[in-house]
Parts: sequence; C-alpha cells; structure tokens
Amino acid sequence: MKKYDIAVIGGGAGGLTAAIGAVQFGAKTALIEKDPEPGGDCLHYGCVPSKAYIKAAKELRDAKKAAEEFGLGLSGAPDFSVVKSRVQDAIAEIQPHDDRKRLRSLGIDEYHGTASLKTKNEISIDTGETIYAKRIVIATGSSPMIPPIAGLEDISYLTNETIFSIDRVPLKLVVLGSGPVGIELAQAMSRFGSDVTVIDHSGLMEKEEPEIRELAHHLLSEEMTFMFNRKVTKAQKKAEKIGLTVEGDSGTTQEIECNALLIAAGRKPNVKEMGLEKAGVDVKDGKIVVNKKMQTSVSTIFACGDVTGEYPFTHAAGQEGKTVVANAVFGVKQSVDYTHTPYTIYTDPEVFHLGLTEKEARDEYGDNIHVYRSDARHVDRFTAERNKTGLVKIITDKKGAILGAHAIGTLAGDWMQEVVFAKQHGHKIKDFSSVIHPYPSHGEMVSKAADQYWQKRLFEGKVPKLTETYIKWLR
Repeated sequence: MKKYDIAVIGGGAGGLTAAIGAVQFGAKTALIEKDPEPGGDCLHYGCVPSKAYIKAAKELRDAKKAAEEFGLGLSGAPDFSVVKSRVQDAIAEIQPHDDRKRLRSLGIDEYHGTASLKTKNEISIDTGETIYAKRIVIATGSSPMIPPIAGLEDISYLTNETIFSIDRVPLKLVVLGSGPVGIELAQAMSRFGSDVTVIDHSGLMEKEEPEIRELAHHLLSEEMTFMFNRKVTKAQKKAEKIGLTVEGDSGTTQEIECNALLIAAGRKPNVKEMGLEKAGVDVKDGKIVVNKKMQTSVSTIFACGDVTGEYPFTHAAGQEGKTVVANAVFGVKQSVDYTHTPYTIYTDPEVFHLGLTEKEARDEYGDNIHVYRSDARHVDRFTAERNKTGLVKIITDKKGAILGAHAIGTLAGDWMQEVVFAKQHGHKIKDFSSVIHPYPSHGEMVSKAADQYWQKRLFEGKVPKLTETYIKWLR
C-alpha cells in the first residue's frame, strides 16, 4: 500500500489548489480524479464554457444592434457550430494548466478512478488500489440538483453538464431556475435566437440590492419571459416538443410547451457512495460539515469547494484549498474568511456583490451606517459608449469603513475589484477620491460614490461655516 502525506479526492479548483500547494511545500501528494482530465466543473461544464457562450452571444447581440443603428443589412441565422468550437477551444487551451501530465511533472501521484473512504486514513479506488494518507482532502464538487417533477424521467432535458454539447439552438427554451447558472445561460441562448422562458419558485437575484435587482429584472425582461413564484409539477413528451405543467402559488396551473428544457435549479454536493460514514465524517443536509479550518468532524480529513455547500464559487474553492494546505500540511490553524470574498453574476450588464447589503448592515449596525451611490448617467465613459445603464452602491460604517459594495454595469466585475482590495486591506471610502482613474473609465463610478463622502464632510454641517470664516480672515 502506497503511503502519502496528503491525498486529495477530486481535481476541481479546490482539490487542485490543495494538491499543488501541498506538493510544492514538499508533502508527498496523491490526487484521485474520476474524469479523464482534472479541471472540475468550472473548466468542463461551468465557468469557462459559459463565458465562451456569453461572449459569443454578446457579439451577436452587438452586431445586430450596430447593424440597426448604422443602417446596415444583417440577415440569416448564426452558425452554432462556431459557438461550440469556441467552447471546446477555450477548454483545450486552459486544460494543460490542470492536466495529468502537468500534475505528474510537479511530483503528484495522480490516479484515474472513483475514490471512497475505507478508514480515516485509507482510500479505496475502484481500480482496485488502496492508498494510505496522513491527511485526506475531499474536494468532489457538486452536480446539478434535479427537482422531483412527475414524468421528468421520460423526457430528455439539459443541465449545465450537457447544454454545451448541443448542436443547434432550440426554437423555444424553458429554463428552470434563475440563479447565476440559469440566468446567464438563459440570456446567452436568447441572444443566439431562442425564445426563452425562465421559471422560478421565488424571484430574481433575491440576495442583491433592491435597486440592482429591479434594474436587472427590467433589462433582462427585454430578452426573455419570466414566470416567478411558480414551479413545474409535470413534464411529458409531445411529439418533437416537451409539455410542462406550471403551478402558481395560488394553486392555479397552466400548460406551456418548449423544444428544450434546461434545469438549473441549484447544485448538490457529491457525497454519495464515498464511504463517509465508514470514516465517521459528519454530513448535514447533504453537505460535509467543516469548521473554519476546513476540517471535518474527523481530524485527519478536510474538505473544500462545493462539497461543503459553504460558498459555491470557483474562487472561493481556491481560497479554501489554500486554507487546507496551511492547516493539513503545516497545522498553523488558519481560518477561511469569506468577509472579503466577492462574486459576479455574468449577465449583460454584470452584477457585482461584496459584503453586506444595506438591509444586512442596518440589521447589524442600526442607523450607524452611511450609503453612497453613483449612477452611470453621470460617468462620461458610459455616456460616450451610449450605454448609460449602471449604478454603484457602497455601504460603510460611521467611520467610513466598507461594509458592502454592490454594482450593476458593463464589466462591473472588473472595475469593482479596487473596492475588494480596499475592503480587504482596511481602506475607507474616502481613499477612493485620491485614486487617479484614467479618463474616461468605468471605474469613475467608484470615485464618484466616494466623492459624496467629502461632499457631506466639507459642504454640510460646521465645516462650511469654518472655512468661510477662515477665507474671510485670510482676505
């Protein structure tokens, strides 16, 4: 039986970070991955292919808008095989960063197979091998959650794991779920030419600020149909179509038809048939329970990424993987902290989220907060590009420390990064006013929000009277 310092089960973002970090620090490391190549959901079925879809869809939308505005003729349907090729090319270019050959070159022993725990230190692989490790890291990710819908097993439906393999755009598409996965793909497919309807049991972007949520709903409604506070209770095959029974909160039902159904109703951690109970690993609500050190109920076993259900984003999994290395390899008792971890919903325009919302801040701090806003209509770059849709909202405590920052706008996930840096390193909102942004840039949205801090300090209250007196005295 081979013995290791660290054995990682799963080659997604969290698992790769843990494995590569461990081996680079000198730990004898093994990685077990069931798929042909590592990379996880993000590379093969999530972040990378979806962004390729989104980019291609935006180019088509922009081409149509430009043709109309400049009086050009544009006809015909897009060649969807080009879109599919783009997806595969993007995956192929990124794959070498994570492939088995590179892992071996780093000194990692990589195994191709499905793993399960035999004990708190032993892993059984379905190839017939068993390995021993002082520390085990579970990073098996998540998979699409399929809701209990009558007749669903009798139809062919899409998930994020299969939609990138389709050969043509469905004439009518129903998307079940309006979370980031569902809404991003819904907008992309609409721009490719599909008539899209989104159905959700709640509403759109309910974790976001009300004004951002409302603006996003208004803009997205121009490209697709929403059916909120509804659920699909039955599905059946109807010739070349799919028939769906949709039930509202009041119990009323209606029948709709589509050519394809995309299920994006959430994710479930991959914990089944892993032998967690044999090792004594606690699982609650289908998620592996971990402490802030990413340690499970068993001291020798850690977990990171979607399998914990904590923060289902690739960048968070990478952050957790680093925490695992610190604790599992060095025992430094480092804790993971999501306080400064942002996320972006990659619709067009993008929606950015960092920290507390205004409501959350008021619940925690009462009225001892300040809220600063800026609007894209007052930023020259947005005006010059004839796209004046966007806003920024920054929430601080009474001393100006950043509690939360939220935005919607073109590439908001990029130009809001300076706020992430500022929050993480303890800078206050006033500091943005002294940051020089190239003119004209989208980032002026942030500095204009910060300017309001000085406007309140310098032009309200006692300060204006004092400065007036001082100026008169100088004269």
